[in-house]
Amino acid sequence: MTPDNDLTLRLAQPEDCGVLFELIKGLAEYEKLTDAVTGSASQLKQHLFGSKKYAEAILAEYTGQAVGFALFFHNYSTFLTQPGIYLEDLFVLEEYRQQGVGKALLTKLANIAVERNCGRLEWSVLNWNEPAKAFYRHMGADILEDWRTCRVTGDELKNFGS
Repeated sequence: MTPDNDLTLRLAQPEDCGVLFELIKGLAEYEKLTDAVTGSASQLKQHLFGSKKYAEAILAEYTGQAVGFALFFHNYSTFLTQPGIYLEDLFVLEEYRQQGVGKALLTKLANIAVERNCGRLEWSVLNWNEPAKAFYRHMGADILEDWRTCRVTGDELKNFGS
């Protein structure tokens, strides 16, 4: 692959939601979390392009075929008093890994963060995903060992909120 000539990065459009959702399912398979995928392409379309936009996505295409994506949204740092970008998911199809696609997606997202005057770009990585951790360190990211993700979902969220 010659990324400079054949790789295209662009913000996803409504008509991309089907292929984007297929890539999301590919990510879930890689992470051994296929049972966690309960959404749909139509829900994704509503959340990316509806009257209230909850997230954005960058699609990576190689010679016109979708080969990866980055899905992200804005967050806020109270300490920096600046917006930030949270990368929810970054995924590249296995046959296109180690060819510059992930680096291109992460670089594009960093450029967006700079253009939008964000104070930081952050994301999570699974403890067992050593290839991803090595890649992120190589790109210049710090992995914050002292921080842990807290999550409330489903019935627990309903109970928590009532």
